[in-house]
Amino acid sequence: MPAVIVDCAIYRDGRRTERPDDFSEALDEARASSDAFLWIGLHEPTEQEFERVREEFGLHPLAVEDALRAHQRPKLEVYDDSLFAVLKPVVYEPESDTVSADELMVFIGDSFVVTVRHGEGAPLAAVRRRLEAEPEVLKHGPTAVLYAVSDAVVDHYMEVAAELQVDLEELETQVFAPSGGDSKNTAARIYTFKRQVLEFRRAAGPLTAPMARLAGAGVPFVHEHAQPFFRDVADHLTRANEQVEGLDRLLSDILSAHLAQMGVRQNDDMRKISAWAAMAAVPTMVAGVYGMNFDHMPELHWVWTYPVVVALMVCAVFGLHRLFKRRGWL
Repeated sequence: MPAVIVDCAIYRDGRRTERPDDFSEALDEARASSDAFLWIGLHEPTEQEFERVREEFGLHPLAVEDALRAHQRPKLEVYDDSLFAVLKPVVYEPESDTVSADELMVFIGDSFVVTVRHGEGAPLAAVRRRLEAEPEVLKHGPTAVLYAVSDAVVDHYMEVAAELQVDLEELETQVFAPSGGDSKNTAARIYTFKRQVLEFRRAAGPLTAPMARLAGAGVPFVHEHAQPFFRDVADHLTRANEQVEGLDRLLSDILSAHLAQMGVRQNDDMRKISAWAAMAAVPTMVAGVYGMNFDHMPELHWVWTYPVVVALMVCAVFGLHRLFKRRGWL
């Protein structure tokens, strides 16, 4: 167990007291006091490692199964002895311009908080330090931890959305540049960007319903005065979701514009090819006529036939070139 326990502490009246050696005894101690609770943080525990935690804290088997398997949608489940929440923090990699989603499970009960983290994107260490610096908030018990974790995850959503907005502006500039860039690479970047936005939407979109539920009244194990704080988180989440939806719509518009530009360029290329083919067809036709092996053809025995025919072909090609140039085909 020590390998998967990131941190474990008892908080009394909003202040950290000690790191217990045995969380079972610490839980009994926290339950014996009205102003104390135990917060234990785990990182990717196995089923065997989590079994003792399940027994000591009385966690529901279905919630434990979800916490161990991960790959869950954000949700909020209420059980007899605990409240189970699933959050999906997102991580933005500026080097590769990619978005990935980790998972964070939170169990809260009457005198305990159990957090299970999968991946490296959950900002729990920073949340714990911030809460320990604000004992007036932490004194509200497990509800304060759930609020702080949710607030940190949603605030990071907005930061990632801002980073994606910057990347989208750069992509938009590339697509609408006069040269147009490499069409194949541009289309690949647009599709890759849409996958990043989709990953973001899968993390942030389903969290709307749990936050709305926490912002309402009657949720067990949630402090009765916590609704305004969860409403604030829900408001930030709504703004993040609106930003992501806007990014997705803009990406669709950019993709349509890029495909339209490719069609226009192909039409221009076809017109140029057709113009050059027409200019090549005239001398080819004349040369083909005079290349026939017939004895009785007009002008075959004239002295000036050859230069006149060549001059005629040159004039015809020059005239076609001027015509196509004026019409913008060349």
